[in-house]
Amino acid sequence: MPATGDAAAGRLVFRKCQACHSTEPGKNLLGPSLSGVIGRKSGTEAGYNYSPAMKSANIVWSPETLDQYLSDPAKIVPGNKMPFPGLKTDHDRADVIAYLAAGGAQPAAATAGQPSPGAASPTPQPTPTQAAQGAPSASVTYIPDARYTLRSGIADGRMTYIGQGGEIDGKVNPVLTAVEGQVVQLTLINGEGAEHDIVFPDQNTTSPRVTGKGASTTIAFRADKSGDFVYFCSVPGHRLAGMQGQFLVTPRPPPQTVVEADISREPTDVPPPIGKRDPQTVRVDLFSVELEGRLAEGTTFGYWTFNGKVPGPLIRVRVGDTVDIHLKNSADSSMIHSVDFHAATGPGGGAAALQVDPGQEKSMTWKALVPGLFVYHCATPMVAEHIANGMYGMILVEPEGGMPPVDREFYVMQGEIYSDMPYGQRGSAEFSVEKLLNERPEYFVFNGSVGALSRLHPLHARVGETVRIFFGVGGPNYTSSFHVIGEIFDKVYNLGGLLAPPLEGIQTVSVAPGGAVITEFKTHVPGNYTLVDHALARTERGLSGILQVEGSPNPEIYNGKVMPGMGH
Repeated sequence: MPATGDAAAGRLVFRKCQACHSTEPGKNLLGPSLSGVIGRKSGTEAGYNYSPAMKSANIVWSPETLDQYLSDPAKIVPGNKMPFPGLKTDHDRADVIAYLAAGGAQPAAATAGQPSPGAASPTPQPTPTQAAQGAPSASVTYIPDARYTLRSGIADGRMTYIGQGGEIDGKVNPVLTAVEGQVVQLTLINGEGAEHDIVFPDQNTTSPRVTGKGASTTIAFRADKSGDFVYFCSVPGHRLAGMQGQFLVTPRPPPQTVVEADISREPTDVPPPIGKRDPQTVRVDLFSVELEGRLAEGTTFGYWTFNGKVPGPLIRVRVGDTVDIHLKNSADSSMIHSVDFHAATGPGGGAAALQVDPGQEKSMTWKALVPGLFVYHCATPMVAEHIANGMYGMILVEPEGGMPPVDREFYVMQGEIYSDMPYGQRGSAEFSVEKLLNERPEYFVFNGSVGALSRLHPLHARVGETVRIFFGVGGPNYTSSFHVIGEIFDKVYNLGGLLAPPLEGIQTVSVAPGGAVITEFKTHVPGNYTLVDHALARTERGLSGILQVEGSPNPEIYNGKVMPGMGH
């Protein structure tokens, strides 16, 4: 019998599933709708074309059978085409099953195992009982920043709260933390049958009482001041019997402090030129990592990456080299990952041999037959989702004898972010499969995030230097009209090809998703030069970079006073 789960936490777990499955009735995506899945026979959702293996599985979905299937889909239904390794922890499976049992909603206050069918809002609202007992006057309607689940129980002969899930799992009267100003959501589950509640007196918040084993309630409140506070059960005698814990609220960090992980690859992260050498075997190690990282100021996103950055590393080989690729998938990954090299000749560009489960590693070799600049990307279904979440990069195959020397080389890639939250809204953004399929990104970015090539890692050069930009589009959907405002490309190796002579004197160059280009120009005048996609509305959604050129003025070429804010 699977453990009782937390539907609120299950909504977060379901993020791993939402690219393929919807919880809306009749809405089939890559996988069938999971609305009303409890009690349904496998392979029977109307309008969905199931695999023969699932059609013949003869499973009736219950919490028990779902728990077994989610632990190892390939083992329970051999031959089913589900590119997902399963959920490996008991609490993740229990939580997502509770979420599905609730109809894909987070119940605000419901008996565990009997979720309210009318709970349609993903964010719990304060109940009338909360308001009557002194809940904050400001309505807490925000997506919570901190979520906790506590279960009442007995430990060492005393009444206690016991943490459920995450870092507090199994801890008695755990220390709960938040940052000043954050919204805290807490679910209380009655674990042993006695009547209980939970009170945060300094936050003026009291939960309804839960009576009967398995009953639960959820409250939400804002931690509006920092300090060391307490929480406890207000039922007479219970606090003295042991039901009390610490609630620690830390001060809000300074507004300009960047505390999120910087996933943006620096444009100077370019391997040295190959030069003249014989072909050889070149080992390449890629490591697929899923992590929460900075998307914009005050906004994070769940990226899927090669080697922890977006784009993945620029790989540099020469024509005739044998590439010995080793792909390792982090044990913490929720998905299978792979890599498809556009420079490789063979099934899937390598992806047919490099589908790697979490915690595993695979390798293969392929020979670089054609010189040029090529994209690589994850090619595990849904491929567009893996690319949109950051799994793309480039490989440069130099011609025999190498490329002409230049003073500066930069690595820049353009991508799209399909977040559930609108552009500019702060918080932790989730991936939206609907926006991806409708090709409606909230963000356009260079090197993974807003400001990656302006605020964080601007490009630098000096007057008189020749600049080479290796530019590609991960996409997955939009073509770029790459342009550097205030410069003319002296040379353009169109489509990333190195077999034909470069174009000369080019203003703007089109690069398709999965395509690349090499541009070169000489700097003549100091100042800031803006990298853009000349579909310029995209600058309003985060797409711009800066090349800062230092040196002496050159009035013979440019004689004018640059006005403040007019780096354009």
